[in-house]
Amino acid sequence: MTSLAMLIPIALGMGLFGLAAFFWALRRGQFADLDGAAARILIDDDPSGPDVGKSLEDTIPENKA
Repeated sequence: MTSLAMLIPIALGMGLFGLAAFFWALRRGQFADLDGAAARILIDDDPSGPDVGKSLEDTIPENKA
């Protein structure tokens, strides 16, 4: 019974802390643009990457023995 008297306030405190963190993130705009982040990951920012314009034969090292 004494463990419940200690665990219930701890659980309530953790719940209130999580709720406060959620409202803090909501106020800071963390959830303002959910679709933009999902679309932004599909956009290629660097089209001149290391393998652009190379054929498969250019990327495989030759075995010169």
